[in-house]
Amino acid sequence: MKVKKRMTKKVVTIGKEATITDAINLMKEHSIRHLPVVEEGELIGWVTESDIRGAYLASLIEQVSIGDIMINDPLTISPEANLEEAAELLYRHGIGGLPVVDNSKLVGVITVADIMAAFIEVMGILHESSRIDVILGGKSHAFENVSKIIRDHGSEIISVGMSAHQDRTKRVYYLRLAKCDVEPLAKAIEKAGYTVVSVTE
Repeated sequence: MKVKKRMTKKVVTIGKEATITDAINLMKEHSIRHLPVVEEGELIGWVTESDIRGAYLASLIEQVSIGDIMINDPLTISPEANLEEAAELLYRHGIGGLPVVDNSKLVGVITVADIMAAFIEVMGILHESSRIDVILGGKSHAFENVSKIIRDHGSEIISVGMSAHQDRTKRVYYLRLAKCDVEPLAKAIEKAGYTVVSVTE
């Protein structure tokens, strides 16, 4: 999935001449924790809630602008990048959001919350579903065979996860399915020679 499919496109921005109070008010009004700093549509900086907190006391004493505290060369990502790449950058750098830039122009923002929402959607967690955990072993075409059994029982696979076991013959596949009666399905899968670890209605 591409970043452009999950990013926030209607981005709240701020100018470098704005005050700390301006930034605080924008963040409160829009319930956000990051502000891209732009000039004529181009990204020139990035300011976060923690940057604001750190500078707030100083701003009460002297005139401090967003340009004084912003990150001048922030990490960015392309709208064409994969969501996994964005997630890796956010995790590796311990940050909550990234400006999305295309040819120096700010086109969006992608946050940890956006990526979490995409994960929940892909995994089908919020949809009514069933689950069956299976060890497929080392047989060729095992996944295709189990998928066919599932379809033949009137269900479909919503998402697939798997354990990280190095021995492929012991790797568990976590199959989230469209809501179905899993007991007869589990029996059919076991009859076909696979090991059902657990089922969840």
